[in-house]
Amino acid sequence: MPASAESVVIGVDEPLAGQRIDRALAATLPGMSRTRVQAAIDAGRVLVNGRPAKASLLLEEGMRIEVLPVAPATPVATEAHVAMPATPQPLAVVYEDDDVLVIDKPAGLVVHPAPGHESNTLVDALLAHVPGLQAGEDASRPGIVHRLDKDTSGLLVVAKNAAAHASLAGQMKAHSTVKRYLTLVEGQLSIQEGVVDAPVGRDLRNRQRMGIVREGAGGREARTRFRVLRYARGRTLLEVQLETGRTHQIRVHFAAIHHPVVGDSTYGRPQPPQPPRQFLHAAHLEFAHPRTGAWMVFDAPLPADLATFAAPWMTEHTEQFEHDGALTMNHEE
Repeated sequence: MPASAESVVIGVDEPLAGQRIDRALAATLPGMSRTRVQAAIDAGRVLVNGRPAKASLLLEEGMRIEVLPVAPATPVATEAHVAMPATPQPLAVVYEDDDVLVIDKPAGLVVHPAPGHESNTLVDALLAHVPGLQAGEDASRPGIVHRLDKDTSGLLVVAKNAAAHASLAGQMKAHSTVKRYLTLVEGQLSIQEGVVDAPVGRDLRNRQRMGIVREGAGGREARTRFRVLRYARGRTLLEVQLETGRTHQIRVHFAAIHHPVVGDSTYGRPQPPQPPRQFLHAAHLEFAHPRTGAWMVFDAPLPADLATFAAPWMTEHTEQFEHDGALTMNHEE
């Protein structure tokens, strides 16, 4: 879809009827890969009969599709190399071979170009580290198979070739990878272990945020497991495991159960003392090597900024609760 200030409106006729909306739009709109179409759907920019659509929606004759303006695809050179700047900067490489690169991303670094962050991203550094890096359908995200928020630190795996990208992306989609985070949340959770199960989507009242949104209104299934590590000073240190990977999932889920991530000014109401950024770190990562099938396991300790702030919560704890529990949310917005 070319860059435009206007929406694109498509009436569903017989040739499109019966197709998934993401596939139909990718085939219909010039310059829009299926990946970019799905990103537009996730952002709530694809409406069917005036309501946000799901990527799996099967089209019916007579439906009206409206695609709100999206950013144009990053230009690609004729040699198919990504036309993006390669900006040398230090990378904390945890592991590297011919197929994958595992890095410990620092806080403050955006993973890939986006509005307001077109340069000095992790992708720029990757292109300098691996010249000619190409993988996946989206030219603006070479090698990227999953993301971390700008102010979230920790482990991230990068695919160095198309075959590795396909394998890792498939593992992410099948939820066979293991991603665990350390986070400090406000308040003391009343159970030691649990699951927050609530769909996440673009907030219906503020499109700049995510929120708990029922699936029929654009939300997507989201499950977050947690385990209490420490209680201290009115806060709780948690180990969190994602079963799905929605945008801002951990932050949205814990804010929804009234235990927002400490330092999160978007979804919480920060109370002193505050860390220098949101207390969220991707500490553990497991996946199957895309070529050999070997199971790869990586850990990254808390970086200095969070480790210094967390010292009281790592050394003090109240009496542990003696019961486990599960928390399932059936919230509709």
